[in-house]
Amino acid sequence: MKLRVQNDRSDTRRVLKLRESPMVMQPDSSERGAHAGNGITLTLQPELVAGSAAHTESSEVRVTMTGGPGESSGGASSRRSRANSHSHSHSHSHGHTRPQHHLHSEPELDAAESELDSGEPSTSFSELRYLFRWLQKSLPFLVILCAKLVIQHALGLAVGVGLFTTFLYVNRNIQTQVFLQDRHSKLQCIWLLLFLISSTLLLYYTFLTETLYCCLIFLSPTIEPLGFWEVLWAVGITNFVIKFFFMGIKCLILLLPSSLVTYRTQGRWLMLSEELGQVHQAMAPVPLWFRYLVTYQEGDSTPGFTMGASVLLALVYLILKLLGLYAHCTSVLKTVRIFLKGEHTGTAATRSQCSEAGDVCPICQGEYREPRALLCQHIFCDECIALWFNREKSCPLCRTVITEKVYKWRDGATSPHLQIY
Repeated sequence: MKLRVQNDRSDTRRVLKLRESPMVMQPDSSERGAHAGNGITLTLQPELVAGSAAHTESSEVRVTMTGGPGESSGGASSRRSRANSHSHSHSHSHGHTRPQHHLHSEPELDAAESELDSGEPSTSFSELRYLFRWLQKSLPFLVILCAKLVIQHALGLAVGVGLFTTFLYVNRNIQTQVFLQDRHSKLQCIWLLLFLISSTLLLYYTFLTETLYCCLIFLSPTIEPLGFWEVLWAVGITNFVIKFFFMGIKCLILLLPSSLVTYRTQGRWLMLSEELGQVHQAMAPVPLWFRYLVTYQEGDSTPGFTMGASVLLALVYLILKLLGLYAHCTSVLKTVRIFLKGEHTGTAATRSQCSEAGDVCPICQGEYREPRALLCQHIFCDECIALWFNREKSCPLCRTVITEKVYKWRDGATSPHLQIY
């Protein structure tokens, strides 16, 4: 009875363990041979049973025991040993499955990190973050490269900064002197003129071997080799020098006495000089760019094709330049027409009109000086309204449009546009 009870208990333990474990155990041929030698055969056949309420797993175990009556104790001990070995193998298999799960999860994390490091983010925020990281890593190299460029082209950069600051200084002072009208300083105008002349002479003396002054008369300088950056540098310097030349002309206009040149006439001269200066600036780069576009490398494998393409590009450039010059010439013709005939913004006002208006100019709040009545019959000083129309094209009081175009160059300003083509 004790042996039977022990056998039943061991069988129930095995059944419970098999129900808890989803693994299928079947003895192999060696175990079958060993079991056959002991007279015991063990067959395990798990089956999956699906319930209506929940999905559960159950196992049906069929144990066939064959042997003599004298082998019951040996059979029981062998069953215990097999049960212990089964439980040990079952726990060992679980121990192996857990690290495999971790091994599968770790490559997934590594793949995700490698995807992030590979530069393929999924959102725009991550793209900006990676761009910032790239700039942060590349910042030392960029600083070194910029420092090298500054050292290598220190003279050219210094010349460019000097020309730009000179232009800003002289242009602002000329506008100030024009705004002061009769109260402008002759000494200041002379200083500005000498400053422009000395800056230009110093520049051409520094680069005397390049003969940059040839660009002013539409000739090519002696720069070899004439590459892209060399052409761009020569065109920029020539553009600033032409600005300086016509700014000097404006200083000479300001030095003329007011008895010869009134404020309104002075504005026409300033406007005409600026328009002519812009035409000169547009024509000066043509020889340089044409020479650069026509030249080609001698060692090219297909010189005929390269020469033909270069000539075609030069012709296209000339056509575009002619169209631009046509627009400039049209503006110059309008300016010359205004310079010769004057701008009819109004007529001279009579004493009765001035008395009706209160004998006070609405702009300067003083007595009328050469009063003029506009088309809207509002009366202003001639210089005051001329200064107003340098920026506006309507009446200061009623906003009636008086002129079709604002001729802003009458205030002595020079265009800061850099003509590089």
